Amino acid sequence: MSTEAMRIDGLVKGFGSHTVLDQLDLALPRGSTTAVVGASGCGKTTLLRLIAGFERPDDGSIAIGGRTVADTTVCIPPHHRDVGYVAQDGALFPHLTVERNIAYGLRGLRSAAVKARVAELLDMVALPRDHGARRPHELSGGQQQRVALARALARQPALMLLDEPFSALDTGLRAATRKSVATTLTQAGVTTLLVTHDQEEALSFADQVAVMRCGRFTQVGTPGEVYLTPRDRYTAAFLGECVFLPATVGSTTADCALGRISVRGSDIHGTATVMLRPEQLSATLVGDCGDAAGAGTVIASEFLGSDVIVTIDLPGDGPPINVRQASIDAPEVNAKVRIEITGAAVVFEKQR
Repeated sequence: MSTEAMRIDGLVKGFGSHTVLDQLDLALPRGSTTAVVGASGCGKTTLLRLIAGFERPDDGSIAIGGRTVADTTVCIPPHHRDVGYVAQDGALFPHLTVERNIAYGLRGLRSAAVKARVAELLDMVALPRDHGARRPHELSGGQQQRVALARALARQPALMLLDEPFSALDTGLRAATRKSVATTLTQAGVTTLLVTHDQEEALSFADQVAVMRCGRFTQVGTPGEVYLTPRDRYTAAFLGECVFLPATVGSTTADCALGRISVRGSDIHGTATVMLRPEQLSATLVGDCGDAAGAGTVIASEFLGSDVIVTIDLPGDGPPINVRQASIDAPEVNAKVRIEITGAAVVFEKQR
Protein backbone atom coordinates (compact mmCIF):
# COMPACT_ATOMS: atom_id res chain seq x y z
CA MET A 1 0.00 0.00 0.00
CA SER A 2 1.26 3.48 -0.88
CA THR A 3 2.41 5.66 2.03
CA GLU A 4 1.01 8.67 0.15
CA ALA A 5 -2.66 9.57 0.42
CA MET A 6 -2.38 11.90 -2.57
CA ARG A 7 0.20 12.84 -5.15
CA ILE A 8 0.17 15.35 -7.99
CA ASP A 9 2.85 15.37 -10.68
CA GLY A 10 3.45 18.06 -13.30
CA LEU A 11 -0.05 19.47 -12.89
CA VAL A 12 -0.99 22.13 -15.44
CA LYS A 13 -4.28 24.01 -15.80
CA GLY A 14 -5.16 27.04 -17.86
CA PHE A 15 -8.22 28.99 -18.87
CA GLY A 16 -7.93 30.39 -22.35
CA SER A 17 -4.44 31.82 -22.78
CA HIS A 18 -3.91 32.21 -19.02
CA THR A 19 -1.96 29.45 -17.23
CA VAL A 20 -3.31 29.14 -13.69
CA LEU A 21 -1.26 26.15 -12.49
CA ASP A 22 2.19 25.54 -13.91
CA GLN A 23 3.91 22.16 -13.39
CA LEU A 24 2.88 21.56 -9.76
CA ASP A 25 4.27 18.61 -7.80
CA LEU A 26 3.03 17.77 -4.29
CA ALA A 27 2.81 14.66 -2.11
CA LEU A 28 0.60 14.23 0.96
CA PRO A 29 1.69 11.43 3.36
CA ARG A 30 -1.14 9.40 4.87
CA GLY A 31 -2.60 11.01 7.97
CA SER A 32 -0.82 14.31 7.36
CA THR A 33 -2.17 17.85 7.20
CA THR A 34 -0.96 20.13 4.40
CA ALA A 35 -1.76 23.80 3.87
CA VAL A 36 -1.43 25.53 0.51
CA VAL A 37 -1.09 29.24 1.20
CA GLY A 38 -0.90 32.12 -1.24
CA ALA A 39 -2.38 35.43 -2.25
CA SER A 40 -5.81 35.67 -3.89
CA GLY A 41 -5.69 34.60 -7.53
CA CYS A 42 -2.54 32.50 -7.26
CA GLY A 43 -4.35 29.23 -8.16
CA LYS A 44 -5.19 27.68 -4.77
CA THR A 45 -8.89 27.07 -5.38
CA THR A 46 -8.24 25.80 -8.92
CA LEU A 47 -5.86 23.22 -7.43
CA LEU A 48 -8.54 22.09 -4.98
CA ARG A 49 -11.18 21.85 -7.72
CA LEU A 50 -8.86 19.68 -9.82
CA ILE A 51 -8.24 17.32 -6.91
CA ALA A 52 -11.97 17.16 -6.10
CA GLY A 53 -12.81 16.42 -9.76
CA PHE A 54 -14.69 19.64 -10.58
CA GLU A 55 -12.09 20.54 -13.23
CA ARG A 56 -9.89 18.47 -15.53
CA PRO A 57 -6.11 19.04 -15.82
CA ASP A 58 -4.52 20.09 -19.09
CA ASP A 59 -1.41 18.07 -18.23
CA GLY A 60 0.05 16.09 -15.36
CA SER A 61 -1.68 13.62 -13.05
CA ILE A 62 -3.48 13.31 -9.71
CA ALA A 63 -3.41 10.08 -7.69
CA ILE A 64 -5.45 9.45 -4.52
CA GLY A 65 -4.63 6.39 -2.45
CA GLY A 66 -2.28 5.15 -5.19
CA ARG A 67 -5.03 5.27 -7.85
CA THR A 68 -4.81 7.77 -10.71
CA VAL A 69 -8.01 9.79 -10.69
CA ALA A 70 -7.06 12.38 -13.31
CA ASP A 71 -4.56 12.83 -16.11
CA THR A 72 -4.79 13.67 -19.81
CA THR A 73 -6.81 10.50 -20.55
CA VAL A 74 -8.59 9.70 -17.26
CA CYS A 75 -10.98 11.80 -15.16
CA ILE A 76 -12.80 9.93 -12.38
CA PRO A 77 -16.06 11.71 -11.34
CA PRO A 78 -16.00 13.56 -7.98
CA HIS A 79 -18.34 11.12 -6.20
CA HIS A 80 -15.98 8.23 -7.00
CA ARG A 81 -12.80 9.85 -5.69
CA ASP A 82 -13.23 9.11 -1.96
CA VAL A 83 -12.81 12.80 -1.12
CA GLY A 84 -14.56 15.02 1.44
CA TYR A 85 -14.99 18.71 0.69
CA VAL A 86 -15.74 21.59 3.07
CA ALA A 87 -16.40 24.93 1.38
CA GLN A 88 -15.87 28.42 2.79
CA ASP A 89 -19.54 28.86 3.72
CA GLY A 90 -20.15 25.28 4.80
CA ALA A 91 -22.89 24.87 2.13
CA LEU A 92 -25.37 23.27 4.55
CA PHE A 93 -28.93 22.61 3.43
CA PRO A 94 -30.95 25.32 5.24
CA HIS A 95 -34.22 23.32 5.19
CA LEU A 96 -32.68 20.23 6.81
CA THR A 97 -31.86 19.65 10.47
CA VAL A 98 -28.26 19.22 11.57
CA GLU A 99 -28.87 15.47 11.87
CA ARG A 100 -30.25 15.22 8.33
CA ASN A 101 -27.45 17.40 6.93
CA ILE A 102 -24.85 15.05 8.39
CA ALA A 103 -26.76 11.95 7.29
CA TYR A 104 -27.21 13.21 3.72
CA GLY A 105 -24.51 10.94 2.30
CA LEU A 106 -25.43 7.91 4.41
CA ARG A 107 -28.64 6.87 2.71
CA GLY A 108 -27.41 3.34 2.14
CA LEU A 109 -27.32 2.56 5.87
CA ARG A 110 -30.22 1.31 7.96
CA SER A 111 -31.93 3.97 10.06
CA ALA A 112 -30.49 2.79 13.37
CA ALA A 113 -27.01 2.69 11.89
CA VAL A 114 -27.44 6.20 10.49
CA LYS A 115 -28.54 7.58 13.85
CA ALA A 116 -25.59 5.92 15.57
CA ARG A 117 -23.15 7.31 12.98
CA VAL A 118 -24.62 10.84 13.26
CA ALA A 119 -24.32 10.72 17.05
CA GLU A 120 -20.72 9.55 16.71
CA LEU A 121 -19.93 12.40 14.33
CA LEU A 122 -21.54 15.01 16.58
CA ASP A 123 -19.30 13.78 19.38
CA MET A 124 -16.30 13.85 17.06
CA VAL A 125 -16.80 17.53 16.16
CA ALA A 126 -17.63 18.45 19.78
CA LEU A 127 -21.30 19.38 19.26
CA PRO A 128 -23.99 18.36 21.77
CA ARG A 129 -26.23 15.60 20.45
CA ASP A 130 -29.35 17.67 21.08
CA HIS A 131 -28.08 20.07 18.37
CA GLY A 132 -29.04 17.38 15.85
CA ALA A 133 -32.61 18.68 15.88
CA ARG A 134 -31.63 22.26 15.11
CA ARG A 135 -31.47 23.89 11.71
CA PRO A 136 -28.34 25.68 10.41
CA HIS A 137 -29.68 29.21 11.12
CA GLU A 138 -29.94 28.26 14.80
CA LEU A 139 -26.19 27.62 15.02
CA SER A 140 -23.21 29.95 15.26
CA GLY A 141 -20.83 30.24 12.33
CA GLY A 142 -18.27 28.00 14.02
CA GLN A 143 -20.91 25.37 14.78
CA GLN A 144 -22.08 25.41 11.16
CA GLN A 145 -18.53 24.73 9.97
CA ARG A 146 -18.25 21.81 12.37
CA VAL A 147 -21.52 20.38 11.00
CA ALA A 148 -20.11 20.74 7.48
CA LEU A 149 -16.99 18.88 8.61
CA ALA A 150 -19.10 16.12 10.20
CA ARG A 151 -21.04 15.72 6.95
CA ALA A 152 -17.79 15.47 4.97
CA LEU A 153 -16.41 12.90 7.45
CA ALA A 154 -19.58 10.80 7.39
CA ARG A 155 -18.44 8.56 4.53
CA GLN A 156 -14.90 8.28 5.92
CA PRO A 157 -13.06 9.83 2.94
CA ALA A 158 -9.43 9.06 2.21
CA LEU A 159 -8.76 12.77 1.69
CA MET A 160 -10.35 15.89 3.16
CA LEU A 161 -10.27 19.15 1.18
CA LEU A 162 -10.85 22.42 3.06
CA ASP A 163 -11.44 25.53 0.95
CA GLU A 164 -10.76 28.50 3.26
CA PRO A 165 -13.37 27.16 5.71
CA PHE A 166 -12.63 29.64 8.50
CA SER A 167 -12.32 32.92 6.59
CA ALA A 168 -15.94 34.01 7.16
CA LEU A 169 -15.63 33.71 10.96
CA ASP A 170 -14.58 36.51 13.30
CA THR A 171 -11.06 36.42 14.74
CA GLY A 172 -11.75 34.72 18.09
CA LEU A 173 -14.18 32.19 16.65
CA ARG A 174 -11.86 31.47 13.73
CA ALA A 175 -8.99 30.45 16.02
CA ALA A 176 -11.21 28.25 18.23
CA THR A 177 -12.91 26.56 15.26
CA ARG A 178 -9.60 25.99 13.50
CA LYS A 179 -8.18 24.29 16.58
CA SER A 180 -11.29 22.14 17.00
CA VAL A 181 -11.29 21.06 13.35
CA ALA A 182 -7.55 20.28 13.41
CA THR A 183 -7.98 18.14 16.52
CA THR A 184 -10.94 16.28 14.98
CA LEU A 185 -9.11 15.49 11.75
CA THR A 186 -5.95 14.40 13.56
CA GLN A 187 -7.87 12.08 15.87
CA ALA A 188 -9.75 10.63 12.90
CA GLY A 189 -6.46 10.08 11.03
CA VAL A 190 -7.80 11.78 7.91
CA THR A 191 -5.30 13.19 5.41
CA THR A 192 -6.17 16.84 4.92
CA LEU A 193 -5.41 19.57 2.40
CA LEU A 194 -6.30 23.13 3.40
CA VAL A 195 -6.09 26.11 1.05
CA THR A 196 -5.92 29.55 2.65
CA HIS A 197 -4.58 33.06 2.16
CA ASP A 198 -4.00 33.39 5.92
CA GLN A 199 -0.32 32.80 6.76
CA GLU A 200 -0.90 32.29 10.49
CA GLU A 201 -3.64 29.78 9.75
CA ALA A 202 -1.39 27.77 7.45
CA LEU A 203 1.52 27.72 9.88
CA SER A 204 -0.57 26.75 12.90
CA PHE A 205 -2.89 24.23 11.21
CA ALA A 206 -0.61 22.08 9.09
CA ASP A 207 2.47 19.89 9.44
CA GLN A 208 3.40 20.63 5.79
CA VAL A 209 3.08 24.05 4.16
CA ALA A 210 3.25 24.79 0.43
CA VAL A 211 3.63 28.46 -0.50
CA MET A 212 2.09 29.27 -3.90
CA ARG A 213 2.84 32.18 -6.19
CA CYS A 214 1.42 32.61 -9.69
CA GLY A 215 0.55 28.93 -10.07
CA ARG A 216 3.83 27.54 -8.76
CA PHE A 217 5.13 26.47 -5.36
CA THR A 218 7.98 28.64 -4.16
CA GLN A 219 8.68 26.30 -1.23
CA VAL A 220 7.24 23.19 0.42
CA GLY A 221 8.28 22.13 3.90
CA THR A 222 7.39 22.06 7.57
CA PRO A 223 6.01 25.30 9.06
CA GLY A 224 9.33 25.89 10.79
CA GLU A 225 11.32 25.37 7.59
CA VAL A 226 9.31 27.72 5.38
CA TYR A 227 9.11 30.43 8.06
CA LEU A 228 12.62 30.33 9.51
CA THR A 229 14.58 29.30 6.40
CA PRO A 230 12.68 30.66 3.38
CA ARG A 231 14.29 30.07 0.00
CA ASP A 232 13.56 33.51 -1.43
CA ARG A 233 12.47 36.99 -0.46
CA TYR A 234 8.90 36.47 -1.65
CA THR A 235 8.35 33.45 0.58
CA ALA A 236 9.99 35.21 3.51
CA ALA A 237 7.89 38.36 3.17
CA PHE A 238 4.63 36.54 2.45
CA LEU A 239 4.82 34.43 5.60
CA GLY A 240 5.51 37.27 8.00
CA GLU A 241 7.25 40.54 8.75
CA CYS A 242 10.91 40.72 7.78
CA VAL A 243 13.89 42.92 8.54
CA PHE A 244 16.07 43.08 5.41
CA LEU A 245 19.53 44.60 5.76
CA PRO A 246 22.41 45.02 3.29
CA ALA A 247 25.42 43.09 4.50
CA THR A 248 28.83 41.69 3.71
CA VAL A 249 28.58 37.96 4.25
CA GLY A 250 31.31 35.52 5.23
CA SER A 251 31.07 31.78 5.91
CA THR A 252 29.21 31.96 9.26
CA THR A 253 28.81 35.69 9.99
CA ALA A 254 27.78 38.90 8.27
CA ASP A 255 28.57 42.55 8.91
CA CYS A 256 25.56 44.88 8.72
CA ALA A 257 23.98 47.87 10.47
CA LEU A 258 23.42 45.68 13.54
CA GLY A 259 27.12 44.80 13.74
CA ARG A 260 28.51 41.33 13.19
CA ILE A 261 25.73 38.74 13.29
CA SER A 262 25.46 34.98 12.80
CA VAL A 263 24.03 33.67 9.52
CA ARG A 264 22.65 30.32 8.47
CA GLY A 265 24.79 28.28 6.10
CA SER A 266 24.72 29.73 2.60
CA ASP A 267 26.60 29.59 -0.69
CA ILE A 268 26.21 33.36 -1.00
CA HIS A 269 29.23 35.37 0.14
CA GLY A 270 30.29 38.98 -0.18
CA THR A 271 27.75 41.71 -0.83
CA ALA A 272 24.27 40.37 -0.06
CA THR A 273 21.08 40.88 1.95
CA VAL A 274 20.36 39.32 5.33
CA MET A 275 16.87 38.68 6.71
CA LEU A 276 15.75 38.52 10.33
CA ARG A 277 12.26 38.20 11.81
CA PRO A 278 11.24 41.08 14.11
CA GLU A 279 10.80 38.65 17.00
CA GLN A 280 14.48 37.70 16.71
CA LEU A 281 15.36 41.23 17.79
CA SER A 282 15.01 42.96 21.13
CA ALA A 283 15.75 46.55 22.04
CA THR A 284 17.67 47.24 25.25
CA LEU A 285 17.93 50.72 26.72
CA VAL A 286 21.33 52.39 26.70
CA GLY A 287 21.90 53.92 30.15
CA ASP A 288 22.64 57.60 30.63
CA CYS A 289 26.23 56.76 31.45
CA GLY A 290 26.54 53.96 28.94
CA ASP A 291 28.37 54.01 25.64
CA ALA A 292 25.82 55.20 23.07
CA ALA A 293 28.08 54.56 20.06
CA GLY A 294 26.20 52.50 17.50
CA ALA A 295 22.91 52.78 19.37
CA GLY A 296 19.64 53.34 17.57
CA THR A 297 16.79 55.72 18.41
CA VAL A 298 13.17 54.68 18.90
CA ILE A 299 11.06 56.75 16.50
CA ALA A 300 7.68 54.97 16.86
CA SER A 301 5.93 52.39 19.00
CA GLU A 302 2.81 50.33 18.18
CA PHE A 303 1.12 48.73 21.19
CA LEU A 304 -0.46 45.32 20.41
CA GLY A 305 -1.39 44.15 23.89
CA SER A 306 1.04 41.44 24.87
CA ASP A 307 3.57 42.66 22.27
CA VAL A 308 4.79 45.97 21.00
CA ILE A 309 6.37 46.80 17.65
CA VAL A 310 9.15 49.33 18.15
CA THR A 311 10.49 51.19 15.09
CA ILE A 312 14.16 52.05 15.44
CA ASP A 313 16.33 54.40 13.40
CA LEU A 314 19.83 52.93 13.14
CA PRO A 315 23.11 54.77 12.51
CA GLY A 316 23.93 55.22 8.84
CA ASP A 317 21.72 55.71 5.81
CA GLY A 318 19.64 52.54 6.04
CA PRO A 319 15.87 52.51 6.62
CA PRO A 320 14.41 52.11 10.13
CA ILE A 321 13.75 48.57 11.36
CA ASN A 322 10.90 47.03 13.36
CA VAL A 323 11.51 45.07 16.55
CA ARG A 324 8.72 42.96 18.07
CA GLN A 325 9.04 42.27 21.78
CA ALA A 326 7.05 41.98 25.01
CA SER A 327 5.15 45.17 25.84
CA ILE A 328 6.27 45.12 29.49
CA ASP A 329 8.91 47.82 30.01
CA ALA A 330 9.21 48.47 26.29
CA PRO A 331 11.44 51.44 25.36
CA GLU A 332 9.64 54.70 24.73
CA VAL A 333 9.87 57.00 21.71
CA ASN A 334 13.20 58.92 21.55
CA ALA A 335 14.94 56.37 23.79
CA LYS A 336 18.46 55.22 22.83
CA VAL A 337 18.62 51.46 22.44
CA ARG A 338 20.89 48.63 21.44
CA ILE A 339 19.61 45.72 19.36
CA GLU A 340 20.18 42.21 20.63
CA ILE A 341 19.71 39.26 18.26
CA THR A 342 18.48 35.73 18.91
CA GLY A 343 19.38 33.06 16.38
CA ALA A 344 20.88 33.47 12.92
CA ALA A 345 19.93 35.47 9.84
CA VAL A 346 19.01 34.07 6.43
CA VAL A 347 21.12 35.20 3.46
CA PHE A 348 19.67 36.26 0.11
CA GLU A 349 21.37 37.68 -2.94
CA LYS A 350 21.50 41.47 -3.02
CA GLN A 351 18.34 42.85 -4.58
CA ARG A 352 19.04 44.63 -7.86
